This record gives sequence, C-alpha cells and structure tokens, in this order.
Amino acid sequence: MLNAVGVAGSSRYRRHESVRNERPAKQASRVVPRGISLVPFRHMCLGRGFVYIAVPTKTDVGGEWMENQSTVLSILVENMRREGYELGVSTPHVLYKEIDGKRYEPIEELSIDVPEECVGSVMEKLGARKGELQDMHPQGSRTRLTFLIPSRGLFGYKSEFLTDTKGEGIMNSLFHDYEPYKGDIPRRNTGSLISFETGEAVTYGLYNAQERGALFIGAGVPVYEGMVVGASPKAEDLVVNVCKRKHLTNTRASGSDDALRLVPPRNLSLEDCLEFLADDELLEVTPESLRIRKQILSNQLRAKQRGKLK
Repeated sequence: MLNAVGVAGSSRYRRHESVRNERPAKQASRVVPRGISLVPFRHMCLGRGFVYIAVPTKTDVGGEWMENQSTVLSILVENMRREGYELGVSTPHVLYKEIDGKRYEPIEELSIDVPEECVGSVMEKLGARKGELQDMHPQGSRTRLTFLIPSRGLFGYKSEFLTDTKGEGIMNSLFHDYEPYKGDIPRRNTGSLISFETGEAVTYGLYNAQERGALFIGAGVPVYEGMVVGASPKAEDLVVNVCKRKHLTNTRASGSDDALRLVPPRNLSLEDCLEFLADDELLEVTPESLRIRKQILSNQLRAKQRGKLK
C-alpha cells in the first residue's frame, strides 16, 4: 500500500531504495546509535513535509521513496544525515506501467536554454538518450530547445550538461505522459575505480591510481574493499590499490626520491554522488562523510558474478 503524500493526483515516477548501512565495523562513524527499525518511521515523518514524495508503509529494514524531483530527495537525505542517521541509497529507477500487455515508461518534457555554440553537443547527447526534439527557437545569442525524453534518459545527465555548456545552460523538466518503452539507454559511459583492500590511502598508491582516472579522495583517507575511490574514463570498472606503499631498498636512482605530486581530488556533493551511481553501487550516507561503494564489496564475489552473467 502506498501512502501518497502531497498533492492529490500528482505523479511519482522515480523510485529510490534505502537500505541498512553495512559498512565494515572499522569504518563506522562515531554517532549516537539509532535503531534501524526507526528508519521507515522517519521516512514517513520526513515525507509528510515534501510535496513530491510518496512513502510506502513498510516496516522492514530500509524502505523506498517515490518522487519526481531529485533535488527533493537530496534535501530529504541531507536532513536525515544531519540528525545522525546512517543509510545507503541506491540509484533511481523509473516506475513502469503495464497497459494492454505492453510496458510503458514515464516521459518528461525537457526545456533547455543554451548558447548557440553548445546546441550541437547537447542535441547529440540527448539523441543518444532517446530524446526527441519538439521545438527550437533562437533568442539572440542563445537557443531554446524542447525535447520529449524518457525519465531514465536524464539520470546522470546534469553533470554532462554543465560540462558541455560550460555552466551557462539552463535545464528544466516536467512530467509529460506515459508512452511505450523506448529501448535501452546507456546509463553511464565511465567506469569506477574500486579500492582493492581495506586501509588508509597513501600518496604512493594514489599517484599510481591517478593515471587510471579522476580520484575522489586524497592521502590519509580511510578506505575499504569495494569502496569507489574515483572515476575511470573507460566504460569498465578497475580495481586499484590506493593503500600500496613504496618498498624500501638500499638502492637509489637519480630522481626516484622526488616528491610525488597528486592531482587535487574531485569533491562530490550529495547530488553529484546520486548522479554518479551505477546500478550495482550504493551511496553510503553518514553524518561525517559521503562514500560510494559497490553493493558487493568483495572483489572475488564480484568477479564470480560477472562470470555467471557471461
């Protein structure tokens, strides 16, 4: 049963799941313990304050949110975080409908205002996400575009949009209707850099790992096996050992002892983390930090699962 909160008849077409935080004990934050059975009740209390959120009346550990505004979800999670809760949030999923035996999905009307020189890259990216151009109006040095696009086509697009438009683009979307399923849409064209072992990130290990992609952490940050420490430019995940230390020997070579220089890590906000999530990842939310991790922490178990899927 769904307890609809907010405007009667409003449509919720995205689903987020929250689960028990099952991090390694060594990485637990120093917060006041709270019973996991309180979390579904807290979902309900918080949901009543937000127009665009519906909360199922579940008493199991964890729960679900149904919403159609990602910003509202970020506010909800941030409020729980400040109150001392720890939880894991999954990637969003759309809610499909079965009509006459066919699967229908939610479609959004997307309005975009961008500089003229950015129109090509925006249209190319949205075309790959099953977006259909409905209208196009030049307004001085800018252009206004209107698309109809599946809701799942917008997952993770915000960061790409800001990059393509150099921060000058404006984007807004409204629910349009349910239409027949549009086919598969690529979710993310980058992979993740995953920690090989539990420990503390050191400069030597990070220096070797930064050649594989952009890092999310710096030296001295505690990590654990299965934790996402960066983004790979390739579409596949890579396991890196950021805890690896330099072996000491009696041999010295010219230049080998020079100071290692690290590229400043990329700091992700709560909304950035939610956009970055892949289907097999969770956002670990604690009062002290935000971490992205694989749902299956063990590298060996993930390898076995990939073998079964092949």
